[in-house]
Parts: sequence; C-alpha cells; structure tokens
Amino acid sequence: MKIAILGCGWLGLELGKRLREKNHQVKGSVTRMERMGELRTAGLIPYSIKLYEKGVQGDIRSFLSGVSILIVDIPPGLRKNPEIDFVKKIRNLIPYIEKSNVQKVIFTSSTSVYEDTEDFPVYTEEDKTDNSNNTAIQLRNTELLFLNNENFDASILRFGGLIGNKRHPIKHLSGRKKIKNPDSPINLVHQEDCISAILKLMEKQEDNSVWNVVYPEHPSKEEYYSNIALEKGLPKPEFDHSKTSIGKKISSEKLINELDYKFTTPI
Repeated sequence: MKIAILGCGWLGLELGKRLREKNHQVKGSVTRMERMGELRTAGLIPYSIKLYEKGVQGDIRSFLSGVSILIVDIPPGLRKNPEIDFVKKIRNLIPYIEKSNVQKVIFTSSTSVYEDTEDFPVYTEEDKTDNSNNTAIQLRNTELLFLNNENFDASILRFGGLIGNKRHPIKHLSGRKKIKNPDSPINLVHQEDCISAILKLMEKQEDNSVWNVVYPEHPSKEEYYSNIALEKGLPKPEFDHSKTSIGKKISSEKLINELDYKFTTPI
C-alpha cells in the first residue's frame, strides 16, 4: 500500500519506520531540507512540504500521487504563536487531497479540544468541545474540514499528552515550583500506543469519526509526577495548592470497545 505522512516529526517518523517494516511504500514530509536524509535513511521517500495561510510550498501533487492513505501529523503551533490560522493552512491542503486518489485521511488532533473544569468531567467523543479556547476552536474546525468532506473517509485521533522515546514532561517539571493544578487528572499516552492506534484505524473501513487515544489511568498530576521524579532520581516538582485545580479525564472506551484495542505501554 502507498501511504503518505504529512509531518514526519517525533511521532510521524517512527510511524513511517513501522509502516516500512510492514512493507508499505511510505512518502514522508518535513519542513526543513536538512532532515530529508533522515527520512531516506529510514526508508521513506522524502519531500519538503510546508503549509502556509496563503498556500502550500513544495511538490504536494507528487507527494499525494498514487497514495491511498494520508496521515496528517502537523502540530498547529498555536501555543507558541496564537495568531496562526491553522484552519486556513489545512483548508489550503484539502483541494489537493480531493484531486488525488486518497481514500482515507487520518488526522492527529488533541484532547486539548475538551475544556478543563473544577469538577474534572469525563469526556467521550460525543461530548462538546471547548468554545472558549482558541486552540480548541481551531482544532475542532480543522477536524470538521476532514469529517465533512465527502471525497474521502476521515479518522480523527485525539491524543492525550505524548510520552516515550526520550520524551517525558518530567524533564521540564523536575525541580520546578508552584506548578498549577496539582489535583488535575493525568491524560497521557505512550508513542507505542499512538502508533498502534493509527495502524488499527488504517484497517477500519468507511470510518468517519473521532477517537480518543489516552491511557486509561488518571492519577493526579502531583501524585504522578512526584512518583516519576522519584523513579528517575530527579528532584521532585513542587505544586501550588493555593487555587482550586481544574482538569478533565478523557475516556478511550470507544477505542477499546469498538476496535477491541488493548493499550500496551503504561504511562
């Protein structure tokens, strides 16, 4: 099968390697030319493609040519630059997908579409998203660009916080003081489960829906990161209890029940 991964970063590149192991032909894109060699070494056909609010830079037609499944794994970048119009960037991509032979799009979204509140609600895919937060609004509108398009099927994967392969928030939290929301539940998922969930959704026919992908254990932020710091021999973070914590719990029951998915890698 010919597969394209738009955005071969921390997750996309590892996914590409896994797909090559399964003998798929994989095209991968990066935004920096110096990373093209990294993709070649991994066995991917490399492209340099960048989405802008005014258009698409790079040979996007060749990138999509002959591809049956497109995986879009591009970080919105809204945390660093809230002024970015991520929806417009993706909207510029859609006509190229429509003119290609792509039958299925998998878009990696985020559980940040759900609102944090003091009562720590449990969210399923059926719940409303946060209409008061720019990142949540843009992500949801981007999801809808794919879901509402009749030219292809779309699976939206809302990942929790990503860990694994030398990536873990404790590296940034260790030794820090006055960390907010100590009682907030953790919603994390390991890279291995991200990849496994994508592979599982690739097999599902005629899907056009949203899937939460979060490891089904939710200790508090303070409990979890204190224990992880202890395990790794790092200074414990210190938390601010002066204000009531806000947060949420994300349910992955749909993934577990409907696809018989089993999470393999604890957080």
